[in-house]
Amino acid sequence: MQTENMQDVLNNAQCLFSESEIATALDSLASEITAAVGDKTPLVLCVMNGGIVLTGHLAPRLKFPLNLDYIHATRYREQLTGSQLHWRVTPVSSLQGRVVLVLDDIFDEGETLAAIVSWCREQGAAEVYSAVLVDKQHDRKTADLKKADFTALYAEDKYLFGYGMDYNGFWRNAPGIFAVD
Repeated sequence: MQTENMQDVLNNAQCLFSESEIATALDSLASEITAAVGDKTPLVLCVMNGGIVLTGHLAPRLKFPLNLDYIHATRYREQLTGSQLHWRVTPVSSLQGRVVLVLDDIFDEGETLAAIVSWCREQGAAEVYSAVLVDKQHDRKTADLKKADFTALYAEDKYLFGYGMDYNGFWRNAPGIFAVD
């Protein structure tokens, strides 16, 4: 898709959640996470690329000591539909005996997050929690994992972008969460 068409995508999209609505949801998410793992010095794993915006906005709200690393596994590779999981980067930090919190942008079918959670357990993590910005509501959840442990927002079954989620590689930086028209 041509970059000159990208502004039209945003202009014609439906804003599902504004920045202020997302901020409120992130405050609640941080409270839930703090109650569950705030005393466990977790290793927080940002799932790249989509989880980077969530992690950047959520981490300062977590008022407890944590370690931060990242993992990069993707099914989409800047495409509109998912395919086979592709592992790009695994964390440098050891997961052995750690409490791990995986942060990702969206829970759609669940395959990517399920694979990452399983991988963390295989690496010897003592406990693994998952948190997502958005859970897309539909009946096509294909993985054994049917939901994240923590979810900030629930959205209708549309193609979403913004706040880490992309449209053909663009608009991860959109100021809200939008549905393609």
